Amino acid sequence: MRAVVQRVSRAQVTVANEVVSQIGRGLLVLLGVTHSDNEADADYLAAKIAGLRIFDDQDGKMNVDTAAVGGGILVVSQFTLYGDVRRGKRPSFDAAAPPERARQIYQYFVERLQAANLPCHTGRFQEMMQVELVNDGPVTILLDSTKTF
Repeated sequence: MRAVVQRVSRAQVTVANEVVSQIGRGLLVLLGVTHSDNEADADYLAAKIAGLRIFDDQDGKMNVDTAAVGGGILVVSQFTLYGDVRRGKRPSFDAAAPPERARQIYQYFVERLQAANLPCHTGRFQEMMQVELVNDGPVTILLDSTKTF
């Protein structure tokens, strides 16, 4: 499971000209699921993201998590995180989990964040979405449940 986590001052998801989700200060999480991902991968990433200390403390040092700043989390499914362009110019998405399986893990991941008492909003799974954000910092963190970067 892969996540691109961006600290934002605001973010929103629009589907067919309708704003379906939005947050103010918090984290935008783009989440990709692969074939081998399971609930343990979702547990790991949800716990990591819930405790991620990437907001500034009173001294301007990244030392504060989302809950402490009263922030929200916006989770958007993004199978393209498993796009592979090592061969040719057109990405292959063979490593992405099939939609039915990806939806199960995605929903479980969101439930884990909600269980951590974080305001958690979502895009619409398997829909064409427009994602708008203001990256604060900019701060962007790459997370993977199976390897380190």
